[in-house]
Amino acid sequence: MSNEKYDGTNIQVLEGLEAVRKRPSMYIGSTDSRGLHHLVYEVVDNSIDEALAGYAKNIRMTINEDGSVTVIDDGRGVPIDILPKYQKSALEVVLTILHAGGKFDKESYKVSGGLHGVGVSVVNALSEWLVAEVRRDGKLYRQTYSYGIPKSDVEIVGESEGTGTTIQFMPDKKIFETIDFKYEILLNRLKELAFLNKGVRIITEDLRTFKEEAEEFGNIAEDDSELVGDLGADDEDGAAGKKKSSSRSYIIKERYHDLFYEGGIIEFVKYLNTGKAVLHETPIYFDRQRDGADVEISMQYTQSYNSNVYSFANNINTTEGGTHMVGFKSALTRVANDYIRRNNLDKDSSSDPLSGEDIREGLTAIISVKLLEPQFEGQTKTKLGNSEMKGIVDSLVTEGLSEYFEENPKVAVTILEKALLAKRAREAAKRARELTRQKSTLEISTLAGKLAGCSEKNPELCELYLVEGNSAGGTAKQGRNRAFQAILAFRGKILNVEKTRIDRALKNAEIGSLITALGAGFGDEMDMEKLRYHKVVIMTDADVDGAHIRTLILTFFFRYMPGLINGGYVYIAQPPLFKIKKGKNEYYAYSDAQMKRKIEEIGEKGSSVNRYKGLGEMNADQLWETTMNPETRTLLQVTIEDAIEADEIFTILMGDEVLPRKEFIQEHAKEVENLDI
Repeated sequence: MSNEKYDGTNIQVLEGLEAVRKRPSMYIGSTDSRGLHHLVYEVVDNSIDEALAGYAKNIRMTINEDGSVTVIDDGRGVPIDILPKYQKSALEVVLTILHAGGKFDKESYKVSGGLHGVGVSVVNALSEWLVAEVRRDGKLYRQTYSYGIPKSDVEIVGESEGTGTTIQFMPDKKIFETIDFKYEILLNRLKELAFLNKGVRIITEDLRTFKEEAEEFGNIAEDDSELVGDLGADDEDGAAGKKKSSSRSYIIKERYHDLFYEGGIIEFVKYLNTGKAVLHETPIYFDRQRDGADVEISMQYTQSYNSNVYSFANNINTTEGGTHMVGFKSALTRVANDYIRRNNLDKDSSSDPLSGEDIREGLTAIISVKLLEPQFEGQTKTKLGNSEMKGIVDSLVTEGLSEYFEENPKVAVTILEKALLAKRAREAAKRARELTRQKSTLEISTLAGKLAGCSEKNPELCELYLVEGNSAGGTAKQGRNRAFQAILAFRGKILNVEKTRIDRALKNAEIGSLITALGAGFGDEMDMEKLRYHKVVIMTDADVDGAHIRTLILTFFFRYMPGLINGGYVYIAQPPLFKIKKGKNEYYAYSDAQMKRKIEEIGEKGSSVNRYKGLGEMNADQLWETTMNPETRTLLQVTIEDAIEADEIFTILMGDEVLPRKEFIQEHAKEVENLDI
């Protein structure tokens, strides 16, 4: 133990925004890409609060050419008068003092978003520079900051029409791992906000120019969203573009979206169900107010076998659910069973009532509540904890859905007959589960020929490789480290669970083998404590068939074992595409670009290139060294940043509708670097 002096001089008091710069992750979660984008959300939340209060109708988010971000709204404009307590303008107080702002005053904002309430002051603290402009009283006010410190007083710089606030900021590259904003990430969140706040227009645009070598893209047709041209050498007059240079042709992507949804969450549900066959064309919708809370719900049933119920509280995606979700689910199940009983829809009088899982099969729903003082709980602070919301939502859903079923009996019967089919499938799946439970762990030997286990018993140290085919499986079994690496070889492709109920899926030999090997069960009864492997690695060939198999496995995990993905247990192996040989030296390349660079580096004369068509073409030593050796391999961890976007992609790729899949392929075909047909 150290005997160093420890007294009051060791206690560091961080004043103002200094604390934010010292420990940024405490305020924005992380300093990676997620934290970077959180800065934009904090600024936009202020504008959304103005919209919720009824003062703003238009918001514009722009990624500027220099990489900074500008957010403009037409709200009231942040006050600029001097606050006696601080002897500073209200604008400067909002930008420099934590937890300062109008949203803490119930008279100014009855409902406000923003998960942590840290606001724009944290954005200011973590920015290299920030410029705030306010339009009030016919004047344009401006104040500039550097690293959170004012560089000027609030100045009148001109006249203005209307009111509003503009914030432009450049993130501090000394704080963040990257300051490269991803337009698609911001677009998805702002689209979500536009759906949740009907009548508010949010414009997003990206003014950065993206220039890539034509060699990387090939021929790309010109359309409304893409401009293709050439960067030629300057001519004698200095004008570029007259002399063409094919090696410097480029693509410019223009990004602009006008997000305006008058129907709000009704349109949100329709958007989520794009490409799905629906049971009723018009979504069910009701909006009720009670005890100071506003509850808005939209729901629509599809022919799919999965449910997608998303809940929001004050525009925050409560991914862990909460009291509003509990109230919704309990009311939905009760109303459904009451209607079935009153109308004698279930002819088997001895059968059990519908479970919540049954009535939610094929359901897409948005639950949006707005309340005065939300309380967030859970591991990631995205679970609503207000106890009163359970009863409020339960009561309002019971009223609204009961009325809808009585007024739309044909739709009600269609929905409930599907739920009854789901109940019978669930009961069949339950019997299959019970049979699985009856098998002791010693009976895993039934997987003989498919599973090659490992000697290590600690799940945290164990890896399971999922490999397709006897050839690749055999090579992987020979090349692995038997101490901690297990191999499960599939014979053929697993079932597409996007198109089938779980009772049928359980009859699929490959899915059954996968569930048994992992040992944690599946669906609502999955127990992650029983998981036998903490690395589940999908290792398929680098071709179209391999990509299809990988997608089938990921679809099963996403729908029936989400805990695997959410827990960070799923990985994708990265086998090499090429072996390059020159003399006695061998090199591996994982893309066309890598291969070409290596050829240029070592010289084309005398070099030979071997393209691997499948894992089985490698010998065991090569597979180990390139793909399975923890010291040299590359693994991609599968994460789901946005469950809504993930569901959309899985529906497009694996669902029944062909047209959305065709459009997706046409749109993204040019992004495929290696395609074997």
